Amino acid sequence: MAQPLKSFAIFLFELRSFLKSLGMSIAVTTLALFFISGRLLTGLQEHLGEKLYFFSVAGPFLAQVNLAFFGALYVLMPFCMYVLWKAVGKPFGVTGKKLFWFVVATCVLFYGGTIFCSLVTLPFGIRFLLSYQSEELQAFISVSRFVNFVTLFVFGFGVIFELPVFMVFSALVGVISRKTYEKNRRYAVLAIAIVAALLTPTPDLVNMALMGVPLYLLYESGILLIRLMGLEEKKEERVASDS
Repeated sequence: MAQPLKSFAIFLFELRSFLKSLGMSIAVTTLALFFISGRLLTGLQEHLGEKLYFFSVAGPFLAQVNLAFFGALYVLMPFCMYVLWKAVGKPFGVTGKKLFWFVVATCVLFYGGTIFCSLVTLPFGIRFLLSYQSEELQAFISVSRFVNFVTLFVFGFGVIFELPVFMVFSALVGVISRKTYEKNRRYAVLAIAIVAALLTPTPDLVNMALMGVPLYLLYESGILLIRLMGLEEKKEERVASDS
């Protein structure tokens, strides 16, 4: 019981030491991006081909602030991942080159997920939802809700695409083994289906598959990476040497 508490205390200490600089970086970057947030919003609107409206005086301003904030998180994601992995990895001895590769892999998968969402899933989902328009039923999309929907959806894709990295980390530190992931494939498929149903903009099977299939492939790639890296064999060797 003492070891988990000690690890958690180290995690909080490492996280606290970086939170101030991370917060300042996000604030400064958000302020800088706010001055071009109008152009960012126009580009996003043109990419998705939608005309936006606002229904409150502060609507456009708040939408641009929101877009600038998420833009800052997007730009600073490598720094955010470095802070997170340094705090998470310190209690388990994940430092140096290991820390570097975890940060790199997390960022690559995050940006890959957001790009896939922006180019494939999001446009398809929005077109599907708006296909129910008619002459009697026209869509008037609020700019604030549009920005909230797009940013949260894109970031959600980026986060779930990081699944293999956290699977490798869990195996590296001995929390969850490769055999456990292999034995629980059916539950993983169920969890992936639930996540896809909750996060995709439409409940149809095609749109769910656009998220579910890549996510399952990432799950299998996580298992494969654990096997190729020989993490369980290394763990067994450490146990044998300690005994």
